[in-house]
Amino acid sequence: MLRSNQTKAEQRLWYHFRAHRFLGLKFKRQQQCGPYVADFVCIAFKLVIEVDGGQHGSEADATRDVWFHRKGYRVLRFWNHDVLGSTVAVLEKVREVLLELGLVDAPALSPDPSPASGRGEQDVARHRLKP
Repeated sequence: MLRSNQTKAEQRLWYHFRAHRFLGLKFKRQQQCGPYVADFVCIAFKLVIEVDGGQHGSEADATRDVWFHRKGYRVLRFWNHDVLGSTVAVLEKVREVLLELGLVDAPALSPDPSPASGRGEQDVARHRLKP
């Protein structure tokens, strides 16, 4: 279900993902994908990121994950307390998975991104390996 209020953990990740701050990639939050709403999605690399609280880890989550996998998405799940307590480690895991998915030229992460000065589109294609 589409939510207007983000959890603290979602707010923390959105700070890093929004406005192409994370590796120059476009992430969307609360994105409708078929019958589900992903917390965050990078469509260019078909990566879904879910931030889970205590209510997660159920059979319903497994069903969601299977649906995303069948549609070609990779799903990463992080617990709220991991996002809040180990943000840099969570972001590094996301970076590593993006490298596996074909991102090239991914610089090391800085713990505090500079504010975005604009919303110009980046050429994501230059980050992908040629088939």
